[in-house]
Amino acid sequence: MANHLDSLFGALSDPTRRAVIERLMSGPAPVSDLHRDHDMALPSFLKHLGRLEAAGLIRSLKRGRTRIVHIEAAPLAEVENWLSRQRALWEGRLDRLAALAEDMDPGEK
Repeated sequence: MANHLDSLFGALSDPTRRAVIERLMSGPAPVSDLHRDHDMALPSFLKHLGRLEAAGLIRSLKRGRTRIVHIEAAPLAEVENWLSRQRALWEGRLDRLAALAEDMDPGEK
């Protein structure tokens, strides 16, 4: 699981790849449409798509001469679940720290 999360976070670490994910949230798109919004050569952009696909965040299907890219929701849910667990852990720690600070502050009583 840790290696898979590493792959997911690695894929999401780049702003171009995050922009692709955000765009695909509104629905599948041809590679040419996705590439249009990015100021880079197509081979470089395809490497970004390859990284997202290797992480399982997207999948592509060829229809005739057009490659259509779809988002995969399950890996994003996995990232969200991990982040939620981390948030709960740190909120609990901060709540305990706040309670300790209140107990130690003589001006509060």
